[in-house]
Amino acid sequence: MISVCSETEKKTTLDQALRGVLGDQIVVKQVSCDDYLALIYLSIDCVKEGICSATTPFILLGDVLDCLPLDQCDKIFTFVEENVSTWKSNNFYTAGKNYLLRMCNDLLRRLSKSQNTVFCGRIQLFLARLFPLSEKSGLNLQSQFNLENITVFNKNEQESTLLQKAADEKEDGMEVEEGEMEEEDAPAPCSIPIDYNLYRKFWTLQDYFRNPVQCYDKFSWMTFLKYSDETLAVFKSYKLDDMQASKRKLEELRASGGEHVYFAKFLTSEKLMDLQLSDSNFRRHILLQYLVLFQYLTGQVKFKSYLCSSSLILNDDQSTWIEETTKLVYQLLKEIPPDGDKFATMVEHILSTEENWNAWKNEGCPSFVKERTVDDKPKRPTRKRAAPEDFLGKGPDRKIFMGNDELTRLWNLNHDNMEACKLESREFMPSLDEFFAEAIEQADPVNMVEEEYKVVRNPNYGWRALRLLSRRSPHFFQPTNQKFKSLADYLDSMVSKLAKELPKDIPSEEIKTGEEDDNDEDEDDNGDNLLKESNDSPSIQSKMVSNQQMDNVAAKLGAQWKTLATHLEMKAAEMREIENDSEDEEMQAKLLLVAWQDREGSQATVETLITALNAAGFSQIAETLSEE
Repeated sequence: MISVCSETEKKTTLDQALRGVLGDQIVVKQVSCDDYLALIYLSIDCVKEGICSATTPFILLGDVLDCLPLDQCDKIFTFVEENVSTWKSNNFYTAGKNYLLRMCNDLLRRLSKSQNTVFCGRIQLFLARLFPLSEKSGLNLQSQFNLENITVFNKNEQESTLLQKAADEKEDGMEVEEGEMEEEDAPAPCSIPIDYNLYRKFWTLQDYFRNPVQCYDKFSWMTFLKYSDETLAVFKSYKLDDMQASKRKLEELRASGGEHVYFAKFLTSEKLMDLQLSDSNFRRHILLQYLVLFQYLTGQVKFKSYLCSSSLILNDDQSTWIEETTKLVYQLLKEIPPDGDKFATMVEHILSTEENWNAWKNEGCPSFVKERTVDDKPKRPTRKRAAPEDFLGKGPDRKIFMGNDELTRLWNLNHDNMEACKLESREFMPSLDEFFAEAIEQADPVNMVEEEYKVVRNPNYGWRALRLLSRRSPHFFQPTNQKFKSLADYLDSMVSKLAKELPKDIPSEEIKTGEEDDNDEDEDDNGDNLLKESNDSPSIQSKMVSNQQMDNVAAKLGAQWKTLATHLEMKAAEMREIENDSEDEEMQAKLLLVAWQDREGSQATVETLITALNAAGFSQIAETLSEE
């Protein structure tokens, strides 16, 4: 406890000393900004070494910005911007985020939004880089508008200068000769005269852009519709010349040294109206305001109902007008030089991505960090950790673990996998009789199977049939002059040939002919012989063990399944896995038979199981199985 207090006291002492040195520098007033920054750099290094409090650099920054004029604050804030990665590190973020937010808000209160627009924008960008997107303090969760942003213009028609200006231009126009209109710098004539009504309607639209909720009111919407049609008609009829606008733009860039001039507020003087209509950037600003407004009106915004008590739903006429006007606005954007097409495409892309942000805000601004999902699957009982030798296949079980139960089982079926692939049990190729039995049955006209439902029409079946014929049938390589339109027709021909070559001792409805009707008595006499032959070993040998038979055997084995497991050549490790998978003895016996069937494949016949049962001493179960 004493050591902890001493460390805290040391940090407090150094914090106070650094702040005292900064106070002396501020009082002298002859210290440059570099000296302030050097002291702040020193405090940052002290925090990293653990000898200073993490809040000290932010306290020093706040003191400096509070005492310096705005021109020097600009230099200090440049240092703050350059070290944003430092502020976001683990040593500083938690301790200093509130100090930085308070410091930036204090600066914004001192700055003018119209005169220090760039500085204000830098502060906002810094906060956006510092805090995550899901930070609640920086989100407009309720979709509130800046209603204080009022555009002031002349609303008194008696004080308007446009009437006198129009009269003067009319008189001057009578004296202008025709040759004087060919100058490059002369503006294009406007087909719609700029009068006070156009001036008033044009700037009145800014109130709708400031507060879009007004558009849901019936009377306000009619006013907005009327003023918008007139304004867009002016833009449509009064088009800018590409060459003229490009030359003016180049001259402006050269005069300003390549820097763009930005004004935070629109200049609403009546004398500037004709110049503003001739400016490409001004037109783009107005048209872009339309697109943003339309996206808000037609989009799904969660907090619209909190802003106005009336119904915030557009009717069909309003939706149709907005859809048509949106197309017109994009067309006007493409016609504005320079690079109108590129600008319109870029705006459309930005607004489409904005819909994703609207959806994110409607969902409550969830964090972008995804939490790891909890695995709801039941966990198998933990086993004792195996020795390294067991993992390498060198232990007593000589089992190699592949990271998956099924892969482990398949890999350890045989110690030499290459030799296991050569075993006869790996021969999965069926005989021609087995594979084409269904096709031969369907080819019989007596069964009346339609062509589209025949198995030879299945492409997968046809591919397998060709591979089997190439390995087993001599007809595949015999030359023929017969032409087939499709693979199904070819297989029909092969099926008819194979049906004629079926063994004569196998009774089959599909190979009966009309002559057999005359020899029914001979077949009845030989029926007993055929039944006796069918009960011989060949059919039992090829008969696979069914699920019902495995259930019956498992029910009778019960707890004695381990005795049968040794005769089925099951390993000790496999038996332990079966015991861990289930505690029910009957289920364990069933799992044994399933594992044996998976391992043996086509060799898991009834005869093999009967042999194993007799060897294990379960002759009664074997006898019951043979009778089924």
